[in-house]
Amino acid sequence: MRVAIVGPTYPYKGGGAQHTTELAHRLAALGHDVVIESWRAQYPSFLYPGQQTIDAPEGVPYPKVLRELDWRRPGGWVAAGRRLRAADLVVLAVLSPVQVPPYLAILAGLRGRARTVALCHNVLPHERKPYDRPLMRALLRRAGVVLTHSEQQAGVARELTTRPVRVAALPPHLPSTHAARSDRVHRRLLFFGIVRPYKGLDLLLRALPAGVSLTVAGEFWGGLDETKALVGELGLADRVDLRPGYVAAEDVPSLFAGADALVLPYRSATASQNVWLAHEHGVPVIATRVGALADHVTDGVDGLLVEPGSAGALRDAIERFYASGEPERLRSGVKAVDPDPFWASYTATLLG
Repeated sequence: MRVAIVGPTYPYKGGGAQHTTELAHRLAALGHDVVIESWRAQYPSFLYPGQQTIDAPEGVPYPKVLRELDWRRPGGWVAAGRRLRAADLVVLAVLSPVQVPPYLAILAGLRGRARTVALCHNVLPHERKPYDRPLMRALLRRAGVVLTHSEQQAGVARELTTRPVRVAALPPHLPSTHAARSDRVHRRLLFFGIVRPYKGLDLLLRALPAGVSLTVAGEFWGGLDETKALVGELGLADRVDLRPGYVAAEDVPSLFAGADALVLPYRSATASQNVWLAHEHGVPVIATRVGALADHVTDGVDGLLVEPGSAGALRDAIERFYASGEPERLRSGVKAVDPDPFWASYTATLLG
């Protein structure tokens, strides 16, 4: 088939761009003619306060990319839809409701000439605005098919549309790095990725037991001040290393090599690559039972699972993790990720 994926790819960064890129590679490997319709300018800075683009790719760039879309030029959105009328399938990668206006314009330009899939990384954001639900309802009612990454998210989608909703678990799309594994116990944990309220860093700081250190590496969505104040209030300045900013792919292995476990204290979640990322680097995961996180951690084998929203429960889990011999035992249970079966199922569901 002729397939067009509308979404971010290099030089954009992050999981959405990595997923779009890997999906294009996987579909092309199946023999389809695939193009990525990407962005010259994706969001205004006030809607995405972090760093949007990077200088070095996080994986292998996809060769057939057209970068014509620009949030400042609505006329180009309709033109993209007209251009995509020659496709058999158009996949709209939905990362945020702010993408809905250009996607509606693309659908208007298509005029039903191609099958369409709204591929929803999140149907609705974790931290919601009043306009999120009406925007997503408008998009999902016009897409041919909706694809979500969990049954829970499918339920949210079905509240917004009567269109067919499919479910396919988010497959691994990890940056190309060489893992630098370590077998010794560091008494140090890692929090990795964009820092946002729903991810529960504040709970982890309150849960941190005596004698255990923490590295926090990633962009701080709302700035550093609140986190610095909490670190000071809790008297953790000598044990918490804040490393704000985007973490380049080449710096990821050393971060994981210096940690005993990755901690995901999320209050809510849909799907995340971070469990797989940790396991790819041989590191166990301490995670809350939310979204798909629990699907990828085998409690007591390659990590520990804990109920969300409780600093006390999280502290108990960390203390269990550091019981004599436990870090080494859980590390030995971590297995490398084989992405192929996940992607075979995912692409079959998408194309079905």
